[in-house]
Amino acid sequence: MADAIQPNTTLYVNNLNDKINKEEIRSQLYALFTTYGKLIDVVATKTPKMRGQAFLVFNDLTSATAALRACDGMVFYDKPLHISYAKSKSYATLRREDPNFILPSFAHASSAKRVREAEELNVRAKREKAGDEDGEEMDIEDDDESGPAAPSASNTPAQPSNKLHCSNLPQEITNGVLAVLFQQYRGFQTAQVKPSTKPNAAGEKVKTAEVVFENAQLASAAKQMLDGFQLKKGWNMAVTFLP
Repeated sequence: MADAIQPNTTLYVNNLNDKINKEEIRSQLYALFTTYGKLIDVVATKTPKMRGQAFLVFNDLTSATAALRACDGMVFYDKPLHISYAKSKSYATLRREDPNFILPSFAHASSAKRVREAEELNVRAKREKAGDEDGEEMDIEDDDESGPAAPSASNTPAQPSNKLHCSNLPQEITNGVLAVLFQQYRGFQTAQVKPSTKPNAAGEKVKTAEVVFENAQLASAAKQMLDGFQLKKGWNMAVTFLP
């Protein structure tokens, strides 16, 4: 009889819709699961062996467990998620626990490859350490340039309604990405993303969106949790009520 899989900080996700672009899948998974705790890695590839699967590496076991319990069976792009603890800890986790950890493949790798991979691990370790110190979420993209933070909301709050306006959205945000983020809150109906007519303070193109809930009370609950949510490094979404 096989040993039971021990709870750990890495989750194994399968039954993903393999028709969706790899980068979009990573973005959507990050948007959904980062609400349960800090993610330090999202691994999703479209190789034949890994098609429809992904690994999510959390900073701590509590977050990983909360995400598993909340999202196992959740419909994600028309297919229910199948989530379990990974059979073994990820290399990212092992590296965090033991700075002297060396990848098994190093024993058979060339010297140049070993140096390159060691440098990559050190960069990731430094990034994760910085995140621990300043509370930043992991940026799932390789671009380290930060966009502007969301503009401050008006001092006069709008009256609650069932419609929310989301601003300061980066270009890669789509209807599907935003829907994944909001659908975890009860009463979600639709999310419509469109280009903004005005660039941000840095002159970059941004998007806005309208998100509709069943009623104002349910919309308020989502707004309270997601106003100021960091979609990517330096891009905090602003959420306000629409008339």
